[in-house]
This record gives sequence, structure tokens and C-alpha cells, in this order.
Amino acid sequence: MDDNISKTNGDPIVVWLRDDLRLDDNPALAAAADTGRPVVPLYLLDETSDGIRALGGAHRWWLHHSLDAFARSLRGKGSQLTLRRGAAKSEVLDIVSAVGATALYFNRRYDPAGRAVDDMIAEASGKTFDIQHFTANILHEPNRVRTTTGGYYKVYTPFWKKLSAAEPRDPIDAPACFKQPEDFPQSDNLADWALLPTKPDWSGGIAEAWTPGEKAALERLETFCDNQLASYHEARDNPSAECTSGLSPHLRWGEISPYRIWHTTQTCATRRKSIPDDAIRTFKKELVWRDFNAHLLHHCDNLATTNINKRFDAFPWRRSQAELRAWQRGLTGYPIVDAGMRQLWQTGWMHNRVRMIVGSFLTKDLLIDWRDGERWFWDTLVDGDVASNPAQWQWVAGSGADAQPFFRIFNPVTQSEKFDPDGTYLRRFVPELAELPEKAIHAPWNATAETLAKAGVRLGETYPKPIVDHSRARERALTAYGETRG
Repeated sequence: MDDNISKTNGDPIVVWLRDDLRLDDNPALAAAADTGRPVVPLYLLDETSDGIRALGGAHRWWLHHSLDAFARSLRGKGSQLTLRRGAAKSEVLDIVSAVGATALYFNRRYDPAGRAVDDMIAEASGKTFDIQHFTANILHEPNRVRTTTGGYYKVYTPFWKKLSAAEPRDPIDAPACFKQPEDFPQSDNLADWALLPTKPDWSGGIAEAWTPGEKAALERLETFCDNQLASYHEARDNPSAECTSGLSPHLRWGEISPYRIWHTTQTCATRRKSIPDDAIRTFKKELVWRDFNAHLLHHCDNLATTNINKRFDAFPWRRSQAELRAWQRGLTGYPIVDAGMRQLWQTGWMHNRVRMIVGSFLTKDLLIDWRDGERWFWDTLVDGDVASNPAQWQWVAGSGADAQPFFRIFNPVTQSEKFDPDGTYLRRFVPELAELPEKAIHAPWNATAETLAKAGVRLGETYPKPIVDHSRARERALTAYGETRG
């Protein structure tokens, strides 16, 4: 917190919340409460300012429930959440004026469009009110992490090596209470935002899989420490075993802070000698990988639309709506790809190993532009993050920073056999193949007619034949890459 913050001014402070819907370890809220001045928590749904990306469908579902949970938490602390929808410049300034605030606090964001909006508000304020901003949602500030030549890191390993020895700050406890202003400003009704799907309501599977909100996030962290952390380094690539933390959507919406996660998992590992060092190190590397993506976004404009590796600007991507649609619907004829895409549609989430497999299949087997995949994930993922989603897609396509080489093309069958050997994951999300034996389920087109008939599988009818031959597609992709390099 800034030691220069005055605690004698009795005017209200507006705390502008974005992707930080939590009380615990929320520096902007904590600093405002610490002044003893009235606090006005504000959430603004801004999808009109230049460059601000409109939310996807799954985002909107999560946001509705996250805001509802956060508003209840604030009421428990004697405060209330003000909701506004519109351009940030006009709405934020209106709220500050309406309550007579002399300060605006917020936690920093790192995308170029968001930073531009924040700078615009600071300029428009005309220094009529104080603006304080804080580090809250990533572990390391981009401007403070530089290479030896003063640039930014484009390769993860040296990024990790530089930061692995630095211990992030301790998390901040939630405020005990908030002082209320004389009057809270007029607020929108959350239901009027119509964030939830209705005709049709496709959210049943997502609602079954997830509980948005800070309370659920902290409970999930506790469960992970108790049950999955010890085997994380060994089991995290198995999509059928629930061995990942499941914290990614909570992190995306700021319902839990990376500082709280870092220190809680470290404390757990220190207390429990049964947790291997490799497990905690592997998990921490995932948290820092999230920082790496945020740093790329900070330094790269239009990460969701522009290749970091400019050589890919000339890459001969194919346009095939039929193949793209088959991939989106989980009807490619490759069980591991289809299982992942159906998991995504049903639950709003996909196991990370499978994300790499389906991404490789789209960009290399089908030679469809990574941006088409990124847009689909943005619309369907509950954890679709403005930095991680495009950075991961560029990574798998080969066009990004520290990217997987384009010539590394995942074989969907061998990946399936390696990471889901008994077919448990496939049977869950591709139930029409459930009766196939282990040896046949990964590549049903190679099964005998007798095996297929016994399992009730009719290729081309109950389950599609492969829409592309992997071996030929691989050669096609390598040829296209070779021409681009030339």
C-alpha cells in the first residue's frame, strides 16, 4: 500500500473492480478500507471502449454468478456493489462525481487496450481526484522484469529462472468491514444485463461443473492442497484423473489471487513432508507461465489477432467451414480431439493436455488459422483469459513467443494412448464409443468389423470417420511450413 495515502480526508473512495472479484488479497479494496474513509465498490461492464474485447458466452455466464457472489460478500462486510454498464470514461467519472469521491483506486491490468482506458481516465480526471493503482493479479510487474539487455523475455525458461528465486509478497487479509458513504450511487440491476443464456439455456453442464465465487475458489484451493498437489507433477497430464487445481477460471475472474495460491501451496508443501519438491515446483511454474503470458500481452499489441512471429503472416492457412464446424462440434473422427471439444462445450473447460492436442489438430492437421480456434475458445471457455488464450494458441500454432515448433505435430492417436491409456476420458465424453475395448477406442477406424459391431459402433453413422488422414495431413503441414520458411 502507498504510505502517502491520506487517512485524514473523509471523502469517499471509489474502488473500480475489474477481474478481481474478491475480498481476500485485494490490494485496492484493502488500501481503501485502511484509510477509514467511505468506500464505494464499483463494477463496470465496458464492452464499448476502443480495443476492449467483448465477453464470450461462457464468460457472461460466469460473470453473472461471480458478481452475485461478490455482492453478497460485500453486504456481509457492510457495503454494497454498484453496477454500471457502458464506456468506462463516462461511467467512472460519473460515479466519482455522484458520490463526491476524491480518490479512485483500482488494481492494474496489463492488456494495451485496458491500460489505454485507465490512462484516458487519469487524463480526463484533470487531477481533480487522486488515482492509486496496485499490483494484484499477477506475481511480477512487466516493467520490472527485464532481460540483461533491457528488453522483455520471449522465452519462458530464462523468464522462470529469473523469477523462481524471488518470493512474491505475502497476501493481504480481507478487510474486516467497509465504511459506508452517505448514499450509494444508483446501480444497474444485474438481471437486466441478461448475461445468462435463455433460448436455449446451454449452461446446465457448466453449472454442474463449476461454482463461481471467492468462497468456492478458496475451497477448491484447499481441496487441491489436500488431495492433488502431492501427485501434481506426475498426474497432471492425465485428462481422466482430476489432478489439476481447477483454479484457472477463479484466477481469470480474480476470485482468488496468485499470491494466495503461491503461499498456500508452499505452506502446504512445507508442513507436509510427503509432498515432493517436484510437485510444488511444477505447480509454481504454471503460475509463472501465467505471468509470462501476461508479460507478452503487455508488450505485444493485438495478441489475439497478430502473429508474434511475423513469418507466419505469409502462412497458407486453409479456409474450410465444414472442417472447422466438425472440430467445434467434436465430430472429427479422432476420439481424443472429439472428447476434448465436447468437454469444452459441456463444461466450459478443457484439460490442458487436451487443449494442446486439439490446437495442434486444428492448426496442423486441418491447417486452419489459429485465430479461428482462439475465437472459439474465447466464446466457450469459462477461463478464457485475454493473455493466456491467445498466447497459448500462438504457442501451439508455432507463431508465438517460445512457441512449440511448427514441425512438432501431435499425433492424436499416440497422444490418446499415452495420456488416456484405458480410454476413461474418451468414454466419458464420447459415449458412443464406450463399449470399444482399450486397443480399439483410440483409433476405431482400425478396429475389425466384428469389434465395431460388438460395441454398436457404425463408422460414418453413429460415429464419424476421420475427416483427415493424419499422416497425409502431417506431410501437407510440413510442406506448407517449408514454403513459408523459404
